[in-house]
Amino acid sequence: MTSAFDYVIVGAGSAGCTLANRLSADGRTRVLLLEAGGWDRHPLLKLPLGWGRVLLNRMYDWGYDTEPEPEMNGRSIEVARGKVIGGSSSINAMAYVRGNRADYDRWASRGLPGWSYAGVLPYFRRQESWEGGASQFRGGDGPLATRKARYQDPLVDAYLAGAAEMGYAHNDDYNGAQQDGFGRMQMTIRGGHRESAATAYLHPVLGRRNLAVETGAALLFISHDLSVVRVIADDVAVMNAGRIVERGPVDRVWLAPEEPYTQRLLATIPVADGLGRLPGAA
Repeated sequence: MTSAFDYVIVGAGSAGCTLANRLSADGRTRVLLLEAGGWDRHPLLKLPLGWGRVLLNRMYDWGYDTEPEPEMNGRSIEVARGKVIGGSSSINAMAYVRGNRADYDRWASRGLPGWSYAGVLPYFRRQESWEGGASQFRGGDGPLATRKARYQDPLVDAYLAGAAEMGYAHNDDYNGAQQDGFGRMQMTIRGGHRESAATAYLHPVLGRRNLAVETGAALLFISHDLSVVRVIADDVAVMNAGRIVERGPVDRVWLAPEEPYTQRLLATIPVADGLGRLPGAA
């Protein structure tokens, strides 16, 4: 493996897998993806029904818990964040919920141009392959497979019938024209298997010669020149199997938000115009 990369992505979660796919699409760039956890090969990570055991046994997460909460009778609540290729998308309940359009419009009104619902909708459509096909609100040929839950239980039907009796509207697609209403959950599942950021974005491009992936690699620090406008990393030090491995120099360092050390690292890196923006990204 080469020791010089144009991009080093810290954390192979949802953001990291997507970045690895998009950045390595340019065959002239060299991309290294680092993940502190291991590969997502365990059968329980593939079978939708296995997520409960993965969560209860804390098999592939960082082991985060809240402090004991007085309002919860002194209980601590688990806050599982994925420590595996795919990050939390490899261990979550596979619910696909885009969010309420009013939240996006509020962000745009408070100084985030491009983050209105109208601004992000094309990316949601581009991202997904909805079982119902493409429409004004849904995508039909994206990398991430989405579908309605097919779980059969009379309690689900009774719940929906009860909501209708109470006067609440039925919503056949809460990721469509509006979110309000009651309906069946939408899931990230493909062919009976979990669809994660890893299966959607990373695994299909692992054959690219300009993309390298290292697992069991916990980032220790990034050294950089504070005098430059953008982040220029002199070297990246990672720990693999208990030994320090030097990787560098690199041109740019991208930090995926699921990496637990990211907050500390961002506090030490000067934020310049363009940091975090993909060059040429559509």
